[in-house]
Amino acid sequence: MTGPFLLLSGTALLGAVIAGGRAPRLWLGLNTFAAIAILAAAGPILGGGAAWAWCAPWTLGGETPRFQLDAISAFFLVLLAVVGGAGALYSRDYWSDREHPESVVRGRIGWSGLLLAMEGLLIAGNGLQFLICWELFALCGFFLIVLENRRLAVRRAGWLYLAASHTGTLALFAFFTLLSARTGGWEIGPMRDDPSLAPLLWLAFLGFGLKAGLFPLHVWLPSAHGNAPSHVSAILSGVAIKMGIYGLVRFTGWLPAPPGAGWVLLALGVGSALFGIAFALAQSDVKRLLAYCSVENIGIICTGLGAALLARNADDAPWGRLVLAGALFHVWNHGAFKALLFFAAGSVLHATGTREISRLGGLWSRLPWTAGAFAIGALAVSGLPPLNGFASEWLVYLGLFDAATTHGPSSSAALPAVMLLALAGALALATFAKAGGLIFLGAPRTQAAQRAHEGGAWMRGPMIGLAGLCVIAGLLPGLLWPVLARVVAAWHPGWAGAAGPAPFSALGPRPLMLGLVLAGAAWLLTRTVRAGGSHRALTWDCGYAKPAARMQYTAGSFGALATRWFRWLLRPERTLRRPRGLFPSGARDLERTPETVLERGLDPLAKVLLRGVTIVRRLQHGGLQAYLLYVLAGVGLVAAVVFLGGKS
Repeated sequence: MTGPFLLLSGTALLGAVIAGGRAPRLWLGLNTFAAIAILAAAGPILGGGAAWAWCAPWTLGGETPRFQLDAISAFFLVLLAVVGGAGALYSRDYWSDREHPESVVRGRIGWSGLLLAMEGLLIAGNGLQFLICWELFALCGFFLIVLENRRLAVRRAGWLYLAASHTGTLALFAFFTLLSARTGGWEIGPMRDDPSLAPLLWLAFLGFGLKAGLFPLHVWLPSAHGNAPSHVSAILSGVAIKMGIYGLVRFTGWLPAPPGAGWVLLALGVGSALFGIAFALAQSDVKRLLAYCSVENIGIICTGLGAALLARNADDAPWGRLVLAGALFHVWNHGAFKALLFFAAGSVLHATGTREISRLGGLWSRLPWTAGAFAIGALAVSGLPPLNGFASEWLVYLGLFDAATTHGPSSSAALPAVMLLALAGALALATFAKAGGLIFLGAPRTQAAQRAHEGGAWMRGPMIGLAGLCVIAGLLPGLLWPVLARVVAAWHPGWAGAAGPAPFSALGPRPLMLGLVLAGAAWLLTRTVRAGGSHRALTWDCGYAKPAARMQYTAGSFGALATRWFRWLLRPERTLRRPRGLFPSGARDLERTPETVLERGLDPLAKVLLRGVTIVRRLQHGGLQAYLLYVLAGVGLVAAVVFLGGKS
């Protein structure tokens, strides 16, 4: 039944694209139906069913479209269905017709088009077909990012995303073209036995790494995720960047890897994890903070994938199964808790009108559902038990520790990788202690925060559902091990034995017991507080008789530690105006963390290239005499080269 369900889902999404303009309820129903149909198609294959393939009876550009669905494609399709369906429901209240009449139609059409393009991408069995879906996916993402196109920052973010996407597309076009030239066709599938194809994987690393947001290829990601509507940010972070991960997983499994590919991917992964979270801790905008956190989590995934490549090249070392399973599990987990966090950030933005952390505070009592959802997402993204982020990161750590004890070539990198990932985890905990504490605890810093109220049921429902998934996957990770084992075996058939004893059995019932203890403690605390009532009183006030909300910690002061440690990378810009005189009128101490790679690296390079292009353009001024002079100079140069070559 796989084929019919995929056909139904694609038809429903195509219908949703058409219905998005005039029938919002039909659009919502079709998106929900498409999500259910995708789950129905992917479920049997993840449950152990045979892979599905189908060739179309028509041609496209001289090629026959081919569709295929195996465990790897099905694994990513489940994430697409869950986050895509939840985001469509969330947008019902968040991006409503009443509040956004000018852009809501474009938003609905772009959303369904994005889901349809990503579904086509995941089941493509032909390189040309893959590229078409990839480009449609990039264009739909652009139109979703620029929904609020009246703002200059939004337009800039959209164009930067489009430029980065097309750069990646050029790399992938070269990859598929060379692959087609060497194999004699555009059909894609396992080609592990042809070592001449290995160098092509570097082009795939560039194209897919740009889409995934690996550091330093992440330059488009913070501004795109920060300026897009929050439900769009959720699917960009939860699913869209995973298309880059899908490409890396798919083609590292189908093609032979160059000797250094595992080392490069491992180094990029560890660097992304550490530097991404360092940038996140320094942010004062909650959505940019979450965007940089995505760079960190993509780094964790690529660390596991790079280590798996090393294990595959090292005589199929068994620890490779663990790191790959952990990386794949983290794809699902990151999609769930990052969509949850962006939904919670959208609820805060919807209630207060600001993303600036230092202008919020005291929202726990005003947005209790949002605060609870953010707390679960923050604990999950920090890798704390008993939530799903811990389960997947634990598998990666377990595999790397096993690698460190083998005394093989990979052992020298395994222990440093563990230490740096642990440092990134500690910084992630500090980052979300900062974000959660400053947004939801303390006193409201502005009138907007004082007047905030919870969103509607359409916004709360998806948050509750995703929070439940984070809890269930963390408490019962062993239930998902057979699925992970099948996906690992699809990537490398030599590891089909991963279906043996589940590594989660070492944890036993501890995650479930810890969850029950924490739930019981929360229930007991709530009951005690309600029974005894609450009393307000001044805390230690540093000598002030009446503390004010502005005396609280700001996002900049909380992130000062990361700024000092990583000043060489963050390169913060400080604006300082000291108080002057006996009765100073004001003072200012502001610190901004730029996008270092973009603003200090790519922007100056682009300006140099633009000056060079401008100089060259001046040569094309339309003067016939000058063009004749160019021809004469060219002929003279060629004659001189020929003369000197013949003389030598």
